[in-house]
Amino acid sequence: MKSKIFLLSLFIITTFVVFADEPVRFVASSPSTVVLDKPFQLVFSVNASCKDLRVPEFTNFDVLAGPFESHSSSIQYVNGKSTSSVAVSYTYTLQAQKTGTFTIPSASITVDGKKVTSNGVSIKVLPADATPPPSKSQGNQAGGGGQASITSDNLFIRTEVSKTNVYEQEAILVTYKLYTLVDVVQCNPKNSVDFNGFMKQELDQPANKQLALENYNGRNYGTFVLYKVLLYPQRSGVILIDKWNFEAMVRIQNRQAVRSMFDDFFDSYSNVSKFITAPAVKVTVNALPTANKPASFNGTVGHFSMNSNITATEIKANEAVTLKLNIAGSGNMKLIKNPVIKFPDGFELYDPKVTNNFKTSPAGVSGTKTIEYLFIPRHSGNFEIPSAEISYFDTQEKTYKTMKTPAYKLQVAKGDGNEAPVVAGSSNYIDKQDVKQIGKDIRFIQTDKFIIAREEEPIFGTLISWLLYLIPLLVSLLLFIFFRKQAKENANIRLVKNKKANKIAQKRLKLAQKLLKDGNKDSFYEEVLKATWTYLSDKLSIPVASLTKERVGDELTAYKVDSTITNQFVEILNTCEFARFAPNSGQQEMGNLYDDTIQAISILEDIFRKQ
Repeated sequence: MKSKIFLLSLFIITTFVVFADEPVRFVASSPSTVVLDKPFQLVFSVNASCKDLRVPEFTNFDVLAGPFESHSSSIQYVNGKSTSSVAVSYTYTLQAQKTGTFTIPSASITVDGKKVTSNGVSIKVLPADATPPPSKSQGNQAGGGGQASITSDNLFIRTEVSKTNVYEQEAILVTYKLYTLVDVVQCNPKNSVDFNGFMKQELDQPANKQLALENYNGRNYGTFVLYKVLLYPQRSGVILIDKWNFEAMVRIQNRQAVRSMFDDFFDSYSNVSKFITAPAVKVTVNALPTANKPASFNGTVGHFSMNSNITATEIKANEAVTLKLNIAGSGNMKLIKNPVIKFPDGFELYDPKVTNNFKTSPAGVSGTKTIEYLFIPRHSGNFEIPSAEISYFDTQEKTYKTMKTPAYKLQVAKGDGNEAPVVAGSSNYIDKQDVKQIGKDIRFIQTDKFIIAREEEPIFGTLISWLLYLIPLLVSLLLFIFFRKQAKENANIRLVKNKKANKIAQKRLKLAQKLLKDGNKDSFYEEVLKATWTYLSDKLSIPVASLTKERVGDELTAYKVDSTITNQFVEILNTCEFARFAPNSGQQEMGNLYDDTIQAISILEDIFRKQ
């Protein structure tokens, strides 16, 4: 009995300590962009037991409902350690009163007697659609009807250029953005674009692209960026950025698959390929003016500043000094060359150390460039280090500018050692010093007795020499046969897709497993659905756009696959498509679906392997 009480007390203390160590987080979240007259949710979340929620006045927004309060708590045991967590959320349903960008101030709440404040939320309100979007009954048809409903009004790509009139070497941001009113599964380029006349620098894009709302020509579209690139024109004149072809996979409702009143309620879908072209754009590039061009100008364009410092101005001979230049600004900073500084005679020079700290963003390249000159005066005297000079074309003021550092006076006293002689016309010197032993890697000539060995006869013509010739030839022949067989198999696209179908399905199911653990229901079902359709498409060598449940059944029957396996695949597809109508489906149902999918693919893979 005492041991049980001790264990219970230890559990309570451990849980309290772990929970107490977790920092309190009070977060406000909402969509960054909403549409006028359409409700949206504002959620305040806190990871601790709390009370006395105080929210700000929702200016420019109407409160339609709320707050709805929800609580959840959990305890986990990992390696004998327990962790406890509490989550409380308050949900408001709001609706904007007018368009614009508005900020909802932070809220406050009391946790353990202390007041905690949340973050503020900025929300952009877009105007309502000037023309109402078409209903599902008008736009989601299968086959030819579905293809006809996808038009340039509800699916297109814009080529957005930050500037169309620039100077040479002035950065241009080009963005390819997709606008859609339909369900786009994916959108990929069909060809590559040569940005002739430009030097390009690609910008990184997030791996998971999220749709964002944008009002364009009176309608609210779902948009996401396909590609971003910075272009630097290399010549003057009118330069054409070529059009770019993309292929979008659109998910449409399949009306022809309706077979009963239940099928009419639970719609089925198929993917349709749609080709889209991003339009070409003309950019006018102005030549840099020739008047008043500095001699030190080497093509640098932008807006910069420069400063310098020196480590010491009073030193002794043979002591090292560093002159540091720091250049900051934005523009084509990679073209900035190290300025040439003519140091006085009698100075030993080293290659300058250059440190680039550049940051690439949609605004261009910005940051700093640090250049360090290390030199050693080898004799005493008074010297002057001339100023460094860098010229650039300022795109803001449209004129050339020259940056100069101050000249530095250097007083060099006589050093402790011998000074190097000064040779006229020379700038690099090495101090004359006594010879020192710096290593023992050179051996003296051996004077002891040594043994003279007889020279061995060559092995040419022996069995070993013939084997040294024949073995590489045999290995080369075997490799030639092997790679030729591989080339023939790779040329058969159908065979390659068939072999890789299982690997591709496993890769998608791994992602689905991660979504299962995270409890992301919608993304989990969508990923399982894509994995199943893609596997059947590659295995049966049928494009996804042409694949239906009925055709899957016919093809598997032709391969003499048992009807139970066929029904299992159809059941998996139906479960994934119906999942959005079953909001109460839990972790167990998702786990069962995941196991069933792996089992069905494994059984079908064994059947095909035996045939």
